[in-house]
Parts: sequence; structure tokens; C-alpha cells
Amino acid sequence: MDLHLMTGAYALHALPDEEREVFERHLAGCETCAQETAELSATAARLGLAVAVAPAAALREQVLRRITTVRQQSPTAPVTARAGRTVPRGRLLSRWALAACLAAAAALGGSTVWQHQRAQDALDRASRAERAADDIAAVLAAPDARTRAGALGDGATGSVVVSRSRDKAVFVVTGMARPPGGKVYQLWFDDDGTMRSAGLMDPARTDQTVLMRGAVDGASGMGVTVEPAGGSRRPTSAPLALMDLPA
Repeated sequence: MDLHLMTGAYALHALPDEEREVFERHLAGCETCAQETAELSATAARLGLAVAVAPAAALREQVLRRITTVRQQSPTAPVTARAGRTVPRGRLLSRWALAACLAAAAALGGSTVWQHQRAQDALDRASRAERAADDIAAVLAAPDARTRAGALGDGATGSVVVSRSRDKAVFVVTGMARPPGGKVYQLWFDDDGTMRSAGLMDPARTDQTVLMRGAVDGASGMGVTVEPAGGSRRPTSAPLALMDLPA
């Protein structure tokens, strides 16, 4: 088994667990494979985003309209009359029917508002994710996009893709270990030795593609540090990685 020939399969997450573990140990000490894996991962991300399909513009209105028509089953309870008291059957049924209708109306109204809010929140998150995906795709597909790859340690590989015409950068990482509890990975632009925050990575994902926040501007490099949850105004730990931005 030639480990040097497994970079493509690893970048596409096509290796069985045992072979993946063996390759990751090899990757930690092979700079050539680390760079090739990072470049292949970035290419795979660019190809995947190039064929992504945006949802129809009318989807939002359709979901919001339909969610208000979902009926909720109201709770039912047995009818029990007080001992020694006779209640006419017609009045008893009418009172319970009225009470049930009022309870159902209240429950349905509250449930509709709750469902509408949940749907609105979900659509807002989807809208933000869609805009971010569009921005990432635009950078990766830009004619002047340039890539710089590097190893991040412990088998992780990263690539930074820069489009000078769009003044944006995208960071693609594979095999990143989860940060310690209460911590998060933070990205930085290096402005001639001054680190400028470029956003946070998702601590729950080991493979991800992140649009770096802010303009590339005159940055010459980028870095990754471990910071308290929520991020920091300035780096509080030694960088896990420092990479020059591609020219």
C-alpha cells in the first residue's frame, strides 16, 4: 500500500477508517502529501460549490403560508359530573363543546405563532447560509483565485483561497481536531505583524469551508488560534498555523 497515492481518496473522504488512520499518521510527517491533500480538498470544495443549486425564490413564502395551516390535535379528557347532581345531557355536551372549542382555538393560535416563529428563524438561518455559500462560491470560482496550502498539525491540512478582485479569502480545512471545551478556532488576517480577526470556525466540524470575515486589503498572511468561546479581540494563544497569502 503506497500511502503517497492515497491523497485523492482522503480528500474525498473515501478511505475506510483503518486506512484513514494510517494515512493521517503518515500525513503528519509528509509535507508533500499534506500540501497535495490540502490542494485537492480545496479543489473538491470548488467543484462542489460550482454545481450547487439555490432554492427557488418563492420557497420562503410557500413555507410561511403552509405552516399556518398545520392543524394540532387538541387534548381530550373524559366527562365527569359531580356526584348527586344531574346535568341535562344537552347542556353538558354544549358546555364541553364550547370549552373544547375555546381551548382548541387558544392552543391552535399559540401553536401557529410558535410554528411561524420557528419557521421564520429557520428561514433566516438558511438565508444567511445561502448568502455565505454564494460568497464562498464567488471567491472559489473567481478567475484570479489563488490557493496556498499548508499543514496544520495532527494530520490536519488547510488551504487559503484568495481573490484579489473580490478582496475576499476562503479557508478550507480538512481533519481539524475539535477544540477543547469552551474554546473555538479563530481566524486572523496578518497585516504586517498585526493580527486582525477574520471570524470563527465551527467547533463541531472537522472539515469545513469558511469565508474569512472582512476584506483581504493589504494582509500578507493569515493565522489560526485557539480562543475562548465567542472569540477574542486579539490573539490570546500561540498560533496553530501561520500561512502567507497567495500572491
